[in-house]
Amino acid sequence: MAAPRTHHIRKPVPTRRSLLTGIAAAGALGAVGCSRVAEASGSGGGDPLGRLRAQGVVRLGIAGEIPFGYIDKDGKLTGEAPELARVVFKRLGVDRVQPVPTEFGSLIPGLNSQQFDVVSAGMYITPDRCQQVVFADPDYQMLDSFIVRKGNPLDVHDYRDVVRKKAKLATGTGYAEIQYAVGAGYKQSDLLIVPDQVAGLNAVEAGRVDVFAGTALTVREVVKKSAKAEATKPFTPLVNGQPHVDGGAFAFRRTDTALRDAFNAELKKLRASDELFRILRPFGFTRAEMTDMTAKELCRG
Repeated sequence: MAAPRTHHIRKPVPTRRSLLTGIAAAGALGAVGCSRVAEASGSGGGDPLGRLRAQGVVRLGIAGEIPFGYIDKDGKLTGEAPELARVVFKRLGVDRVQPVPTEFGSLIPGLNSQQFDVVSAGMYITPDRCQQVVFADPDYQMLDSFIVRKGNPLDVHDYRDVVRKKAKLATGTGYAEIQYAVGAGYKQSDLLIVPDQVAGLNAVEAGRVDVFAGTALTVREVVKKSAKAEATKPFTPLVNGQPHVDGGAFAFRRTDTALRDAFNAELKKLRASDELFRILRPFGFTRAEMTDMTAKELCRG
């Protein structure tokens, strides 16, 4: 079941939570190159969708992050966002998608300098980013979850439980969970910061910490083969006492509102038919990550 949608307060997060890095992104970048795409005039009277149809290909900016958009071990573009892009753009009359891998922090600059046509990387919608690009409505929402030892011996289910139980908490470098934990009253200097969720799992299994905090999706995936640890049920963190839910979406140049609107129309159909969930499910997404939030409300913060 999706988290409650009322009274969300969403503070901008400078970078999305760190996730596993995709395989062979640098090699793929060399293969596809960084040549600029043709100028798009979008809402200024041009026809960005017509241009893409004429080209027969849409270039997708990806950040090499599993499960959002990455190049797999066989050199194939995959991930929830590229697979969704294939379906949507096919419906819009654009037959091929082509990856342009880059660093996550270079996605918006690359989009606006026309190195690719759309950001297809599951990027979180934040008010700051909404000043630089236009977003489609989110194709997923993201809740939090904990890695704990089997049986959850401390019975922790949210950050307030961690504080009350005086549990030893770890999270990842640059993770938004740092903010959530501190906001719940956890002392930041007591946090163990590790590189990623794999290191977090190792810390819990070794008993160095009681809890590792991460996104529900990545936590759920990393514990699958663990004999010592498990994931708690997804929960909505609080910011200033109110539920906070992030949503990830495709980003377009601000001149390409017509293209964004056409994308949104097809996304709405996919959501209504449940095809959207079918596309995202192979990448670990569950019903809890489905959402009917809009870009407009997320951009308001």
